[in-house]
Amino acid sequence: MKAALFDTVGRPLRVDTIGDPQPEADEVVLKVAACGICGSDLHMTEDPKTFGIGQGVVLGHEFAGEIVSLGGDVSGFALGDRVAVAPMRGCGRCDRCKAGEPAWCAEMRLIGGGYAELTAVAARQCLKLPENLPLSEGALAEPTSIGLHSVMRSGLKPGEKALILGAGPIGLLVALWARRMGASHVVVADINDYQRERARSVGATGFAISGPGLAAEFERQAGGAPDIVFECVGKKGLIDFACELVRLQGKVVGIGLCVGGDEWDPFVALNKEVTIVMAAFFNMAEFAVAIDALATFETFRPQALITDTIGLGHVPETFEALRNRTTQCKVLIDVAA
Repeated sequence: MKAALFDTVGRPLRVDTIGDPQPEADEVVLKVAACGICGSDLHMTEDPKTFGIGQGVVLGHEFAGEIVSLGGDVSGFALGDRVAVAPMRGCGRCDRCKAGEPAWCAEMRLIGGGYAELTAVAARQCLKLPENLPLSEGALAEPTSIGLHSVMRSGLKPGEKALILGAGPIGLLVALWARRMGASHVVVADINDYQRERARSVGATGFAISGPGLAAEFERQAGGAPDIVFECVGKKGLIDFACELVRLQGKVVGIGLCVGGDEWDPFVALNKEVTIVMAAFFNMAEFAVAIDALATFETFRPQALITDTIGLGHVPETFEALRNRTTQCKVLIDVAA
């Protein structure tokens, strides 16, 4: 099969032919239909030691496909089933796994494999897709679940005001779910205005340029300080900035992956009694809700994030181009193209 492979830092991914995967007893093999390119994939190739990847690894954790082979112990699935994959692979035996929370299994590992024609995953990582949902759009289930889990972690209540720092895919999906869950004002802020209209299309009530004037601009748009600030960028200093922006006794939700560590002065957060929570991954119930949203939402649809679809052969140059800020939002790999 063909796959896009990571070699080493500083080199583009390489498309090559490797052996086809064979399923273990609890696994299925998927013919990958589509896989999203995620910002964390870019982070992994810049700091492979931290993420535990090495030469020859196949990245890609936002994918959907068709089952073409079944392990001997697999039940509940059949050849030809169309599924989306949750990339958190737990042991399948512990209380967390049995509760549908493999992300918090002590043995959890984040799997890739989506930048390939075929990939093997544990059957318990898969959920079937509704017939009315195009298989390629199932690749959006993973990031849509991240957005949902982040808003659930925030405890957002109807009528509250939300500020989202970062207009990337996760920031926009947080905006979508915040609006769906009844936030009165959902303002997305970014250093560029590339995604202004896309933010509106997924439910944001406003957009602002991030910087020194953001607090005043949010108050102008929303009539007061935000109750919740979602940090969806992962750059040094932004948790600190979020604590400055949020109202007294408000909440800051850290979602962005800040590789290399952060520095912040806790005085403002302490003085304002800010609650800081972190959000990562999701549970399988949220994964099911995200899939249903992809199939049923008629307005504020996650599909609005898709800006380009490429073939597997174009992955190396597209991947490198995404290291620099562009007008792209979510790029899907059509593996069969």
